[in-house]
Amino acid sequence: MKSMSQVMEVQALSHSPESLEDRVRMVLDHARACGASAAQVIVSHNVGLSVTVRKGEVDTLEYERDQQMGLVAHFGQSKGSASTTDFSAAALRQTAEAACRIARHTEPDPYAGLPDPEEQAHDWDDLDLDHPWDCPSGSAIELARRIEAAGFAVDPRIENSEGASVSTRRGMSFLGDSQGFMGGYRSTRHSLSCALVARDTAGMQRDYAYTVSRNPSEMNDPETVGREAAERTLQRLGSRKIGTRQCPVLFVPEMARGLIGSFTRAISGGAQYRKNSFLLDAAGQEIFPAWMRIAEYPHLPAALGSAPFDGEGVRTRDRELISDGVLQGYILDSYAARRLGLQTTGNAGGARNVTVQPHPGDKGFRELLADMGTGLLVTELIGQGVNQVTGDYSRGAAGFWVENGELVHPVEEITIAGNLKDMFRRIAAVGNDIDIRGNTRCGSILIESMTVAGE
Repeated sequence: MKSMSQVMEVQALSHSPESLEDRVRMVLDHARACGASAAQVIVSHNVGLSVTVRKGEVDTLEYERDQQMGLVAHFGQSKGSASTTDFSAAALRQTAEAACRIARHTEPDPYAGLPDPEEQAHDWDDLDLDHPWDCPSGSAIELARRIEAAGFAVDPRIENSEGASVSTRRGMSFLGDSQGFMGGYRSTRHSLSCALVARDTAGMQRDYAYTVSRNPSEMNDPETVGREAAERTLQRLGSRKIGTRQCPVLFVPEMARGLIGSFTRAISGGAQYRKNSFLLDAAGQEIFPAWMRIAEYPHLPAALGSAPFDGEGVRTRDRELISDGVLQGYILDSYAARRLGLQTTGNAGGARNVTVQPHPGDKGFRELLADMGTGLLVTELIGQGVNQVTGDYSRGAAGFWVENGELVHPVEEITIAGNLKDMFRRIAAVGNDIDIRGNTRCGSILIESMTVAGE
């Protein structure tokens, strides 16, 4: 356990939990004094450091130390909001008054209001989210240089760098409302990353690698990150186009999580009540193959998406999103739930630690390549060609052409296309190579067939 003096330069927070809680109570009192029938306040404070080194020289060095208070005040079914970065008593009072003035001039919304107090969290376990890192600027610069140097040392064809970066961030937030909810916690997030450029007679290619964790001791070491960035970059040398065709497509985990992200956005309450979802009113329908299972686990210790309660103080809970291929329900905060005539699912702020279960069997990446036989391995996606209303999907892509389960040559300047509804139904397998470096935890995803547009 590190003492506060060891983390003073970067990771020491300016406010204590008690001081943030006091400010929440102060703003709630001001809102009540101004006539608000209900109010919700969130106060946050963050500190951090980010360093980027390029070719051994410091490219950027940024410190972060910020704070913010946000208030939503309700006058019946009318509401107003205001925020401030000034934590003085006068500024907090003025911000509360501003939110109340706005609420008095806002049209009533029959769905507005605080969540049902019975849905809110009353106690919760420590989710192990706070791991301060003793990494002052000098140490961060040296780590970034080590990452980059390890990448350059792999092969003389690595001739340039887009930078090696070290980032560390620690935050604390408190949420309180006029119903009596009060809760807060500290959390951290640290990362190392590197992007390199290689050249051969055919031209230049770039790729990257990164590691991220709440706990710095669980990140990959700097040399591993640099070597991985170099190896990925070298693999892409000699990339070429392929002809247009229909073929199986295997998405590596980093790219597969984007497919799952399109799914969770489509089942969000906002997308449903605004009717801009390709999965509109799809609860109870079979969306994925019958073996498919996707669940939310918001209480995983030290996971990047974990939280004991949502952005409204509603308790988070494990839940099935997809069971036996069937959509079990939507991702709802209290407002969306009222709009849809349903109950909140504790998802103000989104779903947390969305996890796609591997199946069929317990197959790794190499086994999925063998199952695909001949097809396209996608390691990079370009552009934003996803229509969330129709499900039409068209993205620039790069990766590798695969034959007999083996990588044959790198591929670039192609487009992969389909419709997400069809793509979801055509998922043939999900690998056990689960990438936990984010809020969506997923292995490689093999799709039976997609259109690949090339030459």
